Amino acid sequence: MPDVVIENPILNSPYDAPTRHWRFGDDGITDEVVDGRRRSAYFVPIPASRRRVGAQEELHFAEWTADRIEETRLVNDIRHELDKWRYSHWSGVTPTTRGLLEHWTNPERERRLYFCQVEAAETAIWLAEVARRDGPGRYVLNELIRFATDANPGLLRVAHKMATGTGKTTVMAMLIAWQALNKTANPQDARFSDAFLVVTPGITIRDRLRVLLPSDPGNYFRAFDLVPAHLYDQLGQARVAIVNRHAFGLREKVSVPKASRQILGVDETRAFSESPDEMVRRVCRDLGSKRNIVIINDEAHHCYRHRPISEEERLTADERAEVKSREEGARMWMTGLDAINKKLGLKTVYDLSATPFFLKGSGYPEGTLFPWVVSDFGLIDAIEAGLVKIPRVPVEDDTLEPTGQPTYRNLWVAIRDDLPKKGRRADNVSGGPPQLPAALQGALHSLYANYEKAFRRWEHAGDEDTAPPVFIVVCNNTNVSKLVFDWIGGWEKALPDGLTVVVPGQLPLFSNEEGGSWTSRPVTILVDSEQLDSGEALTPEFRRAASVEIDEFKRELKERGVGADAENLSDEDILREVMNTVGKPGRLGGRIRCVVSVSMLTEGWDANTVTHILGVRAFGTQLLCEQVVGRGLRRRSFALNDEGRFLPEYAEVYGVPFAFIPASGVTADPPPRLPLTRVHSVPERQARTRITFPRLDGYKWEVPDEHLFASWDDDSALVLSSKEVPTTTEVRGIVGEAELHTLDDLQTQRPQTVAFELARVVLERYFEAPTAETDGKPNWRPWLFPQLVRITQEWMGSCLTCSGHAFPQLLLIDQFKSDAADRIYRSIVRSEGGDRRLVAVLRPFDQIGDTDHVDFDTSKPVRQTDPELCPVNYTVADSRWEHRVEMDLEALKPTVLRYVKNQGLGFTMPYSVDGRPRSYYPDFLVDLDDGHGTDDPLHLVLEVSGERDRDKKAKVDSARTLWVPAVNNSGRFGRWRFVEVTDPFETADVLRAVATSTPMGVS
Repeated sequence: MPDVVIENPILNSPYDAPTRHWRFGDDGITDEVVDGRRRSAYFVPIPASRRRVGAQEELHFAEWTADRIEETRLVNDIRHELDKWRYSHWSGVTPTTRGLLEHWTNPERERRLYFCQVEAAETAIWLAEVARRDGPGRYVLNELIRFATDANPGLLRVAHKMATGTGKTTVMAMLIAWQALNKTANPQDARFSDAFLVVTPGITIRDRLRVLLPSDPGNYFRAFDLVPAHLYDQLGQARVAIVNRHAFGLREKVSVPKASRQILGVDETRAFSESPDEMVRRVCRDLGSKRNIVIINDEAHHCYRHRPISEEERLTADERAEVKSREEGARMWMTGLDAINKKLGLKTVYDLSATPFFLKGSGYPEGTLFPWVVSDFGLIDAIEAGLVKIPRVPVEDDTLEPTGQPTYRNLWVAIRDDLPKKGRRADNVSGGPPQLPAALQGALHSLYANYEKAFRRWEHAGDEDTAPPVFIVVCNNTNVSKLVFDWIGGWEKALPDGLTVVVPGQLPLFSNEEGGSWTSRPVTILVDSEQLDSGEALTPEFRRAASVEIDEFKRELKERGVGADAENLSDEDILREVMNTVGKPGRLGGRIRCVVSVSMLTEGWDANTVTHILGVRAFGTQLLCEQVVGRGLRRRSFALNDEGRFLPEYAEVYGVPFAFIPASGVTADPPPRLPLTRVHSVPERQARTRITFPRLDGYKWEVPDEHLFASWDDDSALVLSSKEVPTTTEVRGIVGEAELHTLDDLQTQRPQTVAFELARVVLERYFEAPTAETDGKPNWRPWLFPQLVRITQEWMGSCLTCSGHAFPQLLLIDQFKSDAADRIYRSIVRSEGGDRRLVAVLRPFDQIGDTDHVDFDTSKPVRQTDPELCPVNYTVADSRWEHRVEMDLEALKPTVLRYVKNQGLGFTMPYSVDGRPRSYYPDFLVDLDDGHGTDDPLHLVLEVSGERDRDKKAKVDSARTLWVPAVNNSGRFGRWRFVEVTDPFETADVLRAVATSTPMGVS
């Protein structure tokens, strides 16, 4: 199908029922407009990549077939009944209800309500007041009862699906007003209630939903004119309480030390904690003595009852942790509702969510729609009505690859192995500049170049009453987010005199540096929304990462006149206030331009200024994709054009592999699954069997430095292309204009800037790197810099070639910068001759690896390990040879002190073949007692080899002649040796010989 260009995708008025929609064909969107409303179905379409993908990749229009799309029959049936009911002027409702409906739909209203908001309220009203009077209505009610019996025993749940940005909070207020005013008008009518408990997944949404309290100064009942003036006093009789689901946890009534609990010998969870009834009294205290409560669940996809399944889902270690966290939250939420129902009785549970689907690990097929969804106004409907921004994702780039995804579409696949893992320790991090994988840097530069254009447009408008556009980055853990935050916002560099200077961030509009110090007005912030939203204390790791940011905001609060009260505010309170006021001029977060988030940004975070989103994490489910994209959907302008419609707005999205949600309830039988075994480190073993190892980026030779020269040869040459980092990326929404993103902010840099930056890297990495002789401190040699600038400029003129769309400024991307610096350095080494000493170049982060974090699943045969020797519960049998070696290792106790197979460990040795850098994964790490005692073991890298080929020879030679001497020369990691076993039956003899001989390979 030829490319479809739809300049303006908005077809409908936001205030009237949709009358037109874009037709989707087998290959996706068409430019054909179809009269009538789009029927509700189980998918969320976005543009397909122009490149075909393999069977294991995400689903796109090319794979969209009828069996993956199923109409939401219940919703479509209800819509049909609502159309007839509206035509009869809402027959069968109470006078109070009819008055509200007339008030809400009055075309002369100053603040008109969106059609989707009125329809959601109408659906709830029709179910409660009208449905039981005729056959179609009774059928719908019976279906809802059936769904409740199956998935929510004892609770009648009714779900409304509304895209992010379409006004769910207003709908909640409409439901409260309708129920409460009817109960006041007729207290005996059992269909209604005047007691409401609003439940949210976290503190952010809980605080924002205070607008549902009739007593709140900014309440939505007045702000959106939801109640006729003569009825407003009656609304004040309603009782509304708002809690986050964490309030359903049973709290301790008395703090008792653990030792005392053990002495008493009682069940601490029952003896010292609330009972469910006591929890209900606490949570519902603001409701007084009310019974038959109406529950309103916001972001209700977090509230579900796990369905036991006969076969366990295959989950990765990261997915397993996410599922466990979701399950704990869902269980607490459901348990709380059950307790309230048992003690006070629940009238109805209204669920509101943009994504009311079951997630992976819930016991339901991933993406299954909540069957009790009764109204649906999804993302495509919202786009066609102009209610939300249009998300645009990469569909093409110039990486010259004929197949596969655009690099910035599913970015995580390209960068995940080059980012730090969890468990970051202060002694395991370099004090050097933050370095990011090339594809991540390219994505940041490309998206930033487009952001800068949006920022300049905002700046040119000169409207001080508005906040700047916002760029958000969603990371997978504190280590990665801190690295990205430092790269974007700036970092502290130690100087030779012991002082520090702040190095500016790489993206000028986001840098928190000013004159070598931190600015008093940060424009980039680091947040962990999951921690802030739970109400729990910040972890020490995050508190350290955000310490400068917290101090600057405390200073600002004092300047604003808060005074000593700023010191009384907790760090959590300050960061929560900053996060919640992003995009709000004049507030603490009003000037923020960039938000780097440790975890998924909070649902309900209502900043409408987000224009650019970058995902730096795995997205295990399509629902997570839609949720993070949802943070950028809230539109900024609500001005109507001459046709009574909104103008299109766009959000640029990288790194979020947004695709269809194949939520059909009918799926093909899955292929038989092999039994899985979880291989993981055992915490109880670590004290005895823990193994640590250095993590190297490469090697370098220390050379004399009085007069530096370079000798150029074929190895000095470097060709830059756009193969690994796209220089142009086309982004496109499901409808609307496409746009071309480029690396303009890089290309405008001067060549001299590139030469200076390369010279700096060569100097700091190869001539000033900390060594054992300098006690881990930099060996400052600033007098070498002019010589290195001269050599670098010579190299750029003689050895650098740019092909295709590439340009020299790409050398500012760390991966290319490192490659160039390495070639320049090797050319200097070649020319010097004389005395040279090989030393190790450690990674800038995770310099020391360990066995603490091994965790993966395997369907291969496994062997149980000796708990006194191995920190991991099983080893995987990749070959019978390796099993034989493991048996010999355990038989050689106590000469063998500990061992571990290098699987899921991340231990690699850098080597190269034909000038291309690669990583070698040897088979085992073994600690031997070679006569120096157990406190000074010989660390052995053990390889079990079969036939030798060219690649294997390069691995072994590098291990012996580069890795081992470099690590031993450092003096920081003990004594190391490499041993290759070519006959597994000789393993015991080889290890005995090693344990009694002088170590080889030590410089």
